[in-house]
Amino acid sequence: MVSRRDRANAVRALCMDAVEKASSGHPGAPLGMADMAEVLWRDYLKHNPANPSWADRDRFVLSNGHASMLLYALLYLSGYDLSLDDLQDFRQLHSKTPGHPEYGQTPGVETTTGPLGQGIANAIGMAIAEKTLAAQFNRDGHEIVNHYTYAFVGDGCLMEGISHEVCSLAGTLGLGKLIVLYDDNGISIDGEVEGWFTDDTAQRFEAYGWQVIRHVNGHDADEIKTALDTAQKTPSRPTLICCETTIGFGSPNKQGKEQCHGAPLGETEIAATRKALNWPHPPFLIPEDILEQWNAQKAGAEREADWNQRFAAYAAEYPELANEFKRRIQGDLPEDFAAKAAAYTAEVAVKGESIASRKASQNALAAFGPLLPELLGGSADLAGSNLTLWPGSQAITAADATGNYLHYGVREFGMAAIMNGLALHGGFIPYGATFLVFLDYMRNAVRLSALMRQRVIYVLTHDSIGLGEDGPTHQPIEQLASLRSTPYLDTWRPADAVESAVAWQAALQRKDGPSALVFSRQNLPHQKRDEAQLAEVKRGGYILSDCQGTPELLLLATGSEVALALCAQEKLHAQGRRVRVISLPCLEVFERQDKTWRDSVLPPAMRTRIAIEAAHSDFWYKYVGLDGRVIGMQGFGESAPAQALFEHFGFTAEKVVKVAEDLLMQSTHAV
Repeated sequence: MVSRRDRANAVRALCMDAVEKASSGHPGAPLGMADMAEVLWRDYLKHNPANPSWADRDRFVLSNGHASMLLYALLYLSGYDLSLDDLQDFRQLHSKTPGHPEYGQTPGVETTTGPLGQGIANAIGMAIAEKTLAAQFNRDGHEIVNHYTYAFVGDGCLMEGISHEVCSLAGTLGLGKLIVLYDDNGISIDGEVEGWFTDDTAQRFEAYGWQVIRHVNGHDADEIKTALDTAQKTPSRPTLICCETTIGFGSPNKQGKEQCHGAPLGETEIAATRKALNWPHPPFLIPEDILEQWNAQKAGAEREADWNQRFAAYAAEYPELANEFKRRIQGDLPEDFAAKAAAYTAEVAVKGESIASRKASQNALAAFGPLLPELLGGSADLAGSNLTLWPGSQAITAADATGNYLHYGVREFGMAAIMNGLALHGGFIPYGATFLVFLDYMRNAVRLSALMRQRVIYVLTHDSIGLGEDGPTHQPIEQLASLRSTPYLDTWRPADAVESAVAWQAALQRKDGPSALVFSRQNLPHQKRDEAQLAEVKRGGYILSDCQGTPELLLLATGSEVALALCAQEKLHAQGRRVRVISLPCLEVFERQDKTWRDSVLPPAMRTRIAIEAAHSDFWYKYVGLDGRVIGMQGFGESAPAQALFEHFGFTAEKVVKVAEDLLMQSTHAV
């Protein structure tokens, strides 16, 4: 007869064998968490291996992602599209079993984890999504959204500052469908954590408003099961189950020690572990009777079929809601959105307001929000400055989750990682805001949204020294270059209200990656465009103002500096110079255009170029070449009114004209 321990040992064997074959990996945590995983995955987790994207599945997040082989073993044993060959390719090039779980690479992996603490943040985002979708779509007698979010976390996850940010918010929001199992083994890479981690974790989570179940033997299935039952009976609070485990469980000479955390056990120790676990089978061989008990395909298909029947009944009674639910889960925008968004942009162009681009952003939200109930906004305690609230905004609270806005508090990192979880869950397009300079707090979560190609929108206001008196601590310098160097991230810095509207439309329509929308505090003048130019804004870079004949100088600019470039162009035209002004609101989109278009805007032979941007200058040499000029920032800012700062740092038409005259003279001498 197959016992629970036999099933757990199957997980342990696959994990230690795969790590050994790869000569790389983390066997200790998987061996320690195998009993927890066996109870959760076999007795509780609602999923269908044949359809990893089933809308009402439970979500499982392995926040301590270095234990990736645990997840791969569970997926293989449960019947996902993962083979023994895939397990034997652990950590190899292009394998389906990379060193840390990667979303989109392995069927059944819900999110990319590895940077500790972000997995639990993603899980909280998923739990918020479940609670909000349920509030928006469920009706009496029809629960089409009703699933749990489970997460495994380790000591490292709970040491990370982000865990404090997000777990505090989870308690405030009363996320009763969130259940976290804490692998409390007292070991991290450097050894026993009592030298650097002596928090009373249980009290900490109780202070957050969580239900905490203490002192659960993480190797006793009955205790784990009792704890999970208790967690599910508490719908008003998230639950932390403190599972006391032994890292490397079963390894006679390495269990309980840091030596098994991040290195293979070795052939001799694996042989000893097999003997200690009473596991006589050769590497990667799982007996058929154990495989049969693990396989979740039949149960998963039945669960999804039952849900499909219930959804059909829901659709019969609420056809419009059912269609809306399907549209949102699939991530499709309403069919008429593109046309309505284009019409709004045309209205903005006709209106011709000279306003701050952050205000233009709020106006765009007010126009697009009523069209997109999936928009879920927020700000890190700066809503009045970021202007992320629009007339239809309604806060999500513990008591009422029907809304579309999250007050994240001063939690920039947590906000960004929660938004990743919201996007991964499906049904929402999250946007969240802070000052551009505070991108540094949230940088790693932004990187992960790009790595996972998620439709997450970052609203980053107060975009330059133009924010003025708050001074250099709040004035971004290097942040734009950081954003633009991130693969798969589109960074928009609009020059006026028209470009702001286009930026919002592009970010909303983009399904294959995140967008950063960078807005000004100060007013920006409206720029006149003909019909062709209005259509060209969406290409990321276009000729805003040209000259008669072939240009002898190109002025490249973004954001507030576009108006400066136009002013300098006017002065240079008065001198008889032929100058073209190019607005480049989104360089990533511009670079995706065909070569013919790019060359028509930036002729390769025209090397006399000046880039103007109130940010770090080095980035722009990619576009102007070493012979070109960049009017930008090299140091930090100062505290003073914005206009005084622009003059002090040389962002004036006179400075542009002088640099242009010098460059043109040098170019003439070179010829």
